[in-house]
Amino acid sequence: MGKGRLEAFSDGVLAIIITIMVLEMKVPHGTSWDSLKPLLPVFVSYLLSFIYVGIYWNNHHHMLQAVHSINGGVLWANSHLLFWLSLTPFVTGWMGENHFATLPVALYGFVLMMCGVAYYFLAHCLIDLHGKNSNFSKALGNDRKGKLSVVIYAAGIGLCFVHPMIGFTLYVLVAMMWVIPDKRFESKGAV
Repeated sequence: MGKGRLEAFSDGVLAIIITIMVLEMKVPHGTSWDSLKPLLPVFVSYLLSFIYVGIYWNNHHHMLQAVHSINGGVLWANSHLLFWLSLTPFVTGWMGENHFATLPVALYGFVLMMCGVAYYFLAHCLIDLHGKNSNFSKALGNDRKGKLSVVIYAAGIGLCFVHPMIGFTLYVLVAMMWVIPDKRFESKGAV
């Protein structure tokens, strides 16, 4: 089956996720710089989450450009990824509203980790469909960066219970690793 509807649906869901996140930022009632100060944790949370959604959108786009077809397994794997991404507005808001308290930061990391795991499953469903010797599989390679990201998320979750900013810093580190678009699929061309 063709991939066009999957791409369009995914783009729509990601656009809605970003819209929900920005609508969660409440307009202050004051007109001074001081009235913006309480919103700083909310804005920082939003900024990191916006970057993450952008990273997933960008890499999802590049990955799907490298495939010609999808199947039911890929549809479900993609839905699994979208499920975890759809929790981003909730954990973003909870983390920002509670000024980076331990449990909200840990849960934020858990959702990020599950997004990474879901992306891994999606990529491997595509490998199963196209074959281990396909250009897609060769482009994905051993996906060291993806695996390392999940390990760093897990470490960040645990370290949140030492101090939540340690976990948050590790989540920022992973975002920095991915902010440059993944060119593996472009370099190998289509499957």
